[in-house]
Amino acid sequence: MSQGLDDLRAIGAISGIDQVLSAYRAGLFPMGIGQHGAPPIGWWAPVMRGVLRPGDLRVTRSLRRSLNRFTWSVDAAFAEVVAGCADPSRDGAWITPQIAQLYQRLHEAGHAHSIEVYEGGRLAGGLYGVAFGGVFCGESMFHTSRDASKVALVRLVELLDSVDDDTPWIIDTQWQTSHLETLGVSEVSGFEYLEALALARGGRHFQAFLTK
Repeated sequence: MSQGLDDLRAIGAISGIDQVLSAYRAGLFPMGIGQHGAPPIGWWAPVMRGVLRPGDLRVTRSLRRSLNRFTWSVDAAFAEVVAGCADPSRDGAWITPQIAQLYQRLHEAGHAHSIEVYEGGRLAGGLYGVAFGGVFCGESMFHTSRDASKVALVRLVELLDSVDDDTPWIIDTQWQTSHLETLGVSEVSGFEYLEALALARGGRHFQAFLTK
């Protein structure tokens, strides 16, 4: 599913990272509504939200074999992952320099994180997003080697599962696509998402892992 006007809640400038964090915690995220993500900035909350919940990730036999081909890290190459996701040659490219700078500031403040996947010491894929409590709001993922972005998602789920916390985590993928559906991402209504968000906000999954 792709974004539609029904998913757009407001149009307005980004004033700072505190505003952006408040938006995420309320179920909104920023993305330009112009061509390739150009301004003005829209604040989005999809009517039907893509989410990945504990136990829902689908790992095929071929993907399981691919796990052994790659190494991975957390927050070791955040800017490089964002740059890979922002490649203007990609279909549906929307990450502008302004947006990249915003998430770099969020990363430097400890709110945005990346999973990097390497093949032979070369960055082959990854993902990034905003994390708070037991919530990971995925922004984008990329790959230059087959299955590398899928491996990043598997490692993210392993990371979240590794923390001893009874609060269920949730990965927000914004929209469900046919590709994400094959990985176990489902659709919930905006109201269901807000309920799950309120519950998962009380977790400590990503922060607990980073402080181990």
